[in-house]
Amino acid sequence: MSTLEKYVPSHREQAFLEKVANGKYDRQIITGIAKFAADDVPQDMRGFYSRRELDQILELKGTKRDLEARMPIKITRHYYEQAQNSRAIQTLVKGSPKETYDLDGAEDPGKQMTYSPREGMIHKYEMGLLYVASTCSAHCRFCYREELIGRKEITREDGTVAPKGLAQHAEIVEYIREHNRLVATNGGRHPETGREKLREILMSGGDPMVMGNKNIAAWLSGLAEAGVENMRIGTKELAFYPQRFDQKFFAMLDAFHESYPEVSLRVMVHFNHPDEFLRKTPDGHYIDNPGGGLEWIADTRKAVKELARREWITIHNQSPIIRDINDDVEALRVLQREMLRNGINNHYFFCGRDIIGHKAFNVPIERAWEILNESQKGLSGVEAHARLSITHYKGKTEVAAVTNEPVPGVPGGENGVVIFKLLRSSADAKDRCKVTIVGRNPEAIWFSGYDDRVIVDEAGLYSMYGIKPAFLQAAE
Repeated sequence: MSTLEKYVPSHREQAFLEKVANGKYDRQIITGIAKFAADDVPQDMRGFYSRRELDQILELKGTKRDLEARMPIKITRHYYEQAQNSRAIQTLVKGSPKETYDLDGAEDPGKQMTYSPREGMIHKYEMGLLYVASTCSAHCRFCYREELIGRKEITREDGTVAPKGLAQHAEIVEYIREHNRLVATNGGRHPETGREKLREILMSGGDPMVMGNKNIAAWLSGLAEAGVENMRIGTKELAFYPQRFDQKFFAMLDAFHESYPEVSLRVMVHFNHPDEFLRKTPDGHYIDNPGGGLEWIADTRKAVKELARREWITIHNQSPIIRDINDDVEALRVLQREMLRNGINNHYFFCGRDIIGHKAFNVPIERAWEILNESQKGLSGVEAHARLSITHYKGKTEVAAVTNEPVPGVPGGENGVVIFKLLRSSADAKDRCKVTIVGRNPEAIWFSGYDDRVIVDEAGLYSMYGIKPAFLQAAE
């Protein structure tokens, strides 16, 4: 099928799509610092930025440190209301000059573009990731996708320079069908990459939930027709605008399940801090729920309960650990406890990435490990399932352990060690579960912080760059 040809849905697909209706949503979004500076916002929002904060941001307009050139400012009415009494949420959503003090970093630290067989698609692991939307209802200042949302030009594998584009429906469906055909005719493995069937897709962006129900439905049914068995929707809309999860949306999901009953749905939500979903007293304390746990914002809880009561949908939360937002033991403990209590599985916490404009938000790797592990004291085993992950070129890597004591007889282990475990390995996953051990560096925010203290590199996180273990370097 040529990518220029119009996609033709099957009869089953068309019957499903005819049942879908779009909803109407009033997110009351404010976009751009200029509106706050001109008081072109509702009366109660006019003090969200102080005059000093506005002046500092406006001074940078048009310069290399223009923070809106890095990431446009954007907030919904709902999120503003939660931010009023939360310093953490204000740090998350309010623009600040600190974002562009240090713009050092990689355009693509995980080298995802190496595994981009089609525009807007990443096929690095056993699953595929699709960029189906280029914006969200509001913008996190720490966003890992700032190059997509900000329409930044990046250098591609062939040397060309261009912004990342969105996935195109017909082209992606064609790719999946052809991949799976080759797998089926080659005994269950792709003849070139060694991968198995492409059975899981993550719809991401941006946020797929900014799209209309009909657009989401078209993606779901098209992927299902191509043989995808598990669909993921990555979204922060439950925090930004939970009212988006209305009856028309759930009617669409139910119609999809009726048409494709064997396909499961995984909703990957992004709550970074309990203030995004819990009610608070005027003096800033969470409110006990008489039935157990804490009281949620009504619209958020309603949406979560509607998702959770459908047995073919599972919900998972993941979040980076971010400076001045959730690098707090008690906040993460409450977050994990309330997630599972309300039917949301704790999936991953992430270390920051070595991306342009992220230095202001990075928490050192070893500190992030300490925060997460302290937060899981007092949690049950099922509440404490989340692991700490950091994305390497070779694959998603767990920060598995950090020792506080010296490791006698191990060169480089005089101050303790960090153990990395390769959780997910690219292509045919041949290096999955292999480990790398490095000497500690409390200041390290990325793998490069350990370049001079590699002890064991079974996983090849450093050898692929020609970096040898420290004892071998010393012997040369």
